[in-house]
Amino acid sequence: MELHGVSKINDNGHLEIGGVDVIELTKEYGTPLIAYDTALIRERMRSFKQTFEKHGITAQVAYASKAFSCKAMIQLVAQEGLSLDVVSAGELYTAVQAGFPVKKIHFHGNNKSIEEIRMGVEAGIGCFVTDNFYEISLLEQVSKEKGVKIPVLLRITPGIEAHTHDYILTGHEDSKFGFDLGSGQVEGAIQAVKDSEHIELLGVHCHIGSQIFESTGFVMAAEKIYEAMNRWYHEMDYIPKVMNLGGGFGIRYTDEDDPLLPNQYIEEIIQAVKAKSEQFGLPVPEIWIEPGRSIVGDAGTTLYSVGSTKEIPNVRKYVAVDGGMSDNLRPALYQAKYDAALANRMNDEREELVSIAGKCCESGDMLIWDVELPKVKGDDVLAVFCTGAYGYSMANNYNRIPRPAVVFVENGVAKLVIKRESYEDLVRYDLSL
Repeated sequence: MELHGVSKINDNGHLEIGGVDVIELTKEYGTPLIAYDTALIRERMRSFKQTFEKHGITAQVAYASKAFSCKAMIQLVAQEGLSLDVVSAGELYTAVQAGFPVKKIHFHGNNKSIEEIRMGVEAGIGCFVTDNFYEISLLEQVSKEKGVKIPVLLRITPGIEAHTHDYILTGHEDSKFGFDLGSGQVEGAIQAVKDSEHIELLGVHCHIGSQIFESTGFVMAAEKIYEAMNRWYHEMDYIPKVMNLGGGFGIRYTDEDDPLLPNQYIEEIIQAVKAKSEQFGLPVPEIWIEPGRSIVGDAGTTLYSVGSTKEIPNVRKYVAVDGGMSDNLRPALYQAKYDAALANRMNDEREELVSIAGKCCESGDMLIWDVELPKVKGDDVLAVFCTGAYGYSMANNYNRIPRPAVVFVENGVAKLVIKRESYEDLVRYDLSL
C-alpha cells in the first residue's frame, strides 16, 4: 500500500502523518479523528499555481471550499495565495471570519437568495458565478440598491459530462446548473448582462464532472466553448476575458485509481486553450480552475477505534468502528471506495478479509466492504485514507452522534482546528415543551 504525502511508518510500526505518530494523536484528541497532512495540501496548491506561472498564463486557482471548509483551512488557502469558491452564505461567512481577501472570493450556487447576494455584494467579493435568468434579475436589483457594478461569470453547460475515464458528448446536458449552450440560453444571458448598466460580464464558467482521471473532458469542453466564443465574437461583438473550466480533478482512493498529477491536467488545458485561440484568432483568456478534492482529498486520514466484530462463517467478518456515516457519508451515498490499515500495526501481515461497519443504526452504514487487514484486536486503531474531501463537509448528527475533531499536522506539530462536538452541543438549540 502506497502512503500519501509525507506519511510513513515509524520505528514503532505506527502510521506517522506530518511527523506525528497518529496513535499519540488519538490519545490526545480521541476518535474518530480526521488528521490532515497540511504539507501535502500546500504542495497540491503550489503545483496548480506554478504550472500556470511557468507558461506565463494569467490565471486564478480557486479552492472549492465545499470539499472541506473551516477557518483554519481557509487561512491556509490564503497563505498559499489561492482564490476561494463558496456556494452558500455559511461558506462566505466562514471565509470572512477567517480574514480571507474578499476580492478573491467567487460565489457559486444554482439558487442564491437575494439575502446571499446582498451579503456577497456588501462583503465586496470578486464575482458571482451566475446560474440562471432569475439570478440575473436579483443581481440587477441588488446592484441598483447598493449603487455598485457586480462582476459575474455565466455558468454554461457545454454538453460534456466526464467522470473518471468516461466522456459523454450530448446536445443538451440535463443539469440543474447553468445556461444551456445548445439551445441559445447562453446567448440570451450574455445579451441580458451586456444590456445591464449594473452587471459586469467577466466571462464564462463550466464544470463537467468529478473524480476525472484524464484531461480529455476538459479539452473537449474548451473546444466547445471556443466554437461558441467565435460565434459570440462575430455575432455579438463579445469575447470573454475569463474562461473558468471548473474542477473535478481526480485523486487515488484505492489502488484501482490512476489519476493524472495536478500539473498534467493544467499543461494539457493550457495547450488546448492556446491552440484554439490561435485557430480562431482570439486572445488567450484568463484561465480559472476550481480544485477541491484534488487539494484536500488524499491529505485527510480518519482514525477510528475498533470495537465489536461479527463473523458469519463462510460469508463475511464485520469489524465495527466508533464512527461511520456520521463522519463519512460518501460510501452510503455514492458507494465510494476507500483503503484502510491498522495504524498501530502497520508492519503486520494482512491475513484476513474484513468489512468495516459504522456504528449508526443503519444496515447501509458500511465504510468499506472488503479490505485485507492483520487479525483485528479490540485495542486497534483503524486509519481510513483519503477522507479529506466531503468527509467532514457532509458530517452529520444522525443517531445524535457528535461530529469528530479535526487536526492539522505539519513538521511534527499537531494543531487542533475543529473541536469535537460535545453532547451539550447536540442539544444547544433544542427547546423544551
